[in-house]
Amino acid sequence: MAHSVRPVQDEYLETVNALHRSVGWPTRSPAGWRWLNGNPARSEVDAPAGWILESDQGAVDGFTGNFVQRFWRDDAVLHGTSGFSIIVRPRARGHSRMLLRAFAEQKGLFALYTLNANPRSSPLYPRYKLNPWPETTHATKLAWRIDPLTCARGRLWREVDRRAPRLIDPSRERLMNPRLATPEPLSLPPGVAILTDFADRSRFADFWQALKSEGRIVADRSPETLRWRLADPDRTLDPVILSFNRGKAIVGYAMAVMAKVNVIEPPVLEIVDLVALRDEPGAIPALMEALLANARGLGAAKVRIQVVNADLLRRLGPLAQTARREGGWGHCHARFEPGVEGVETWAPTPFDGDYGVCLRPIPVASTLSEAA
Repeated sequence: MAHSVRPVQDEYLETVNALHRSVGWPTRSPAGWRWLNGNPARSEVDAPAGWILESDQGAVDGFTGNFVQRFWRDDAVLHGTSGFSIIVRPRARGHSRMLLRAFAEQKGLFALYTLNANPRSSPLYPRYKLNPWPETTHATKLAWRIDPLTCARGRLWREVDRRAPRLIDPSRERLMNPRLATPEPLSLPPGVAILTDFADRSRFADFWQALKSEGRIVADRSPETLRWRLADPDRTLDPVILSFNRGKAIVGYAMAVMAKVNVIEPPVLEIVDLVALRDEPGAIPALMEALLANARGLGAAKVRIQVVNADLLRRLGPLAQTARREGGWGHCHARFEPGVEGVETWAPTPFDGDYGVCLRPIPVASTLSEAA
């Protein structure tokens, strides 16, 4: 059976949802797809929202998304893109290369990358010159267990799924708890505060300008971009967004969301972003400790950050040593446009990847009816 690749259009989105359901990945509502496809950064470079793999009989047998982001190096604007959700039906096995080729052949972007490759897709990226990167942390994820018993129960369910998948009811959420729907109030140390103001003229806007002026390549964290991110209509719970303050100035911030990989995994507080100004060594540890201290009250069995860089590891200090290492297969790959200055200064976090749009939201409707 012959296949071809074409940019995804709105009329294919329900079929794309069916592909996601077929592999147990989260789907989006029509409003959620409109929000994602309306990504302001993507319109600036006229890039497709993704591609479908279509058979010569008109069947949609595969999909991959294209998440474009704006980056800055001082006042210079760059654009990069992350592929996400590579899905191919069994009858089209082997044709994922066509989707990856469409992604890898894009022009005018300083970086083509993924920060979220799974063990099956990870070996494919180097074939398209997307090599493991960052050099020292491309296979590192950090996780802190908050509720060891619930984590152990999750491992037992994974073993059941591996040995007898027919025993798993896909409609029943396991390992839920009431705190997910009614979290405890945050208890924060001095200097750390809840961050809610993302106006164009705000303390966060001042922090963004200070971060951008440090001269590194950084993903756009302007108030405009944060407002767009927070407008995701498929979000079920508000993220936890914290600032670290020095006097009246914000000098670091963190964003974390409650997520659940699938029906048998425990709830996880996923750190989506964790950054601070260069000369503020106390910001990252303080924000990390605040997230760890409040995770149980939010209903999390563990806290995880799935993309780290060498600078972040250094700043975390002893906290990094208390974390479990997850991953190991190499989930981060990148290819840079030749001649772009400063690529060695880019220090990605999950914010730079697809985590903000691909993490499975907590199914809040299940939290009170299923606490097993």
